[in-house]
Amino acid sequence: MAALLTIAGLSKQFGGRAAVQGMDMELHQGVITALVGPNGAGKTTLFNMVTGNLMPDAGQVSLEGRSITGMAPHRVARLGIARSFQDLRLFTHMTVRDNVLASIESRAWFWQPGAGKARRDAAEAALERTGLLPLANARAVDLSYAEAKFLSLARILATGSRIWLLDEPASGLDLSSRSRFTALLRGAVADGVTICLIEHNLDVVTEISDRIAFLDQGCKLAEGEPAEIMQNPALRAIYFGERRG
Repeated sequence: MAALLTIAGLSKQFGGRAAVQGMDMELHQGVITALVGPNGAGKTTLFNMVTGNLMPDAGQVSLEGRSITGMAPHRVARLGIARSFQDLRLFTHMTVRDNVLASIESRAWFWQPGAGKARRDAAEAALERTGLLPLANARAVDLSYAEAKFLSLARILATGSRIWLLDEPASGLDLSSRSRFTALLRGAVADGVTICLIEHNLDVVTEISDRIAFLDQGCKLAEGEPAEIMQNPALRAIYFGERRG
């Protein structure tokens, strides 16, 4: 199957330090890929280059064969690539519903026939799937941590994006919330969504991912099925800081 998103030779330096070096990776439709590695491995920097928040020093990012390298973040988003952040970036004093509506503003401009209803329907469906519909009129600032995490996912879900880049989406979730999170992602994949996530909880990684790419010092050291990567003693040693590879 042809790759949906292709990363080829992507590199980025900050002040002479290589954050990402010659990164090659492919994302395929309906596959959950986890980026794993110690802090400073280049995972978030990679996301930033894919979404246009950072301009790479070298390399290409292609969506279905079309280069999107260095494209402005709003244009990347409109091509169907949605992204979450570690700090969530919610509109804290807006309601839960309005947070979701704001995320899909560009899909239905006010002058388009039926635009308002289309946005509302998309927002309500996303809130229902994430279990937030009873809290639709609550302010985001009043949500629990887990509820705020699901609101971040609801905003992505409502956009109808086909590629999700999620930065530590399950961090801090209790077991019950984590089960809901896993079910939500698996449901999205069943609908054809492609997911790439950064996650430090290895239980979550093993439970949900179809493939794992292991990064260290800006380089991809290995990629494969979860069992293959997680059972590699050299990679585990790097991850837990026991020695460097």
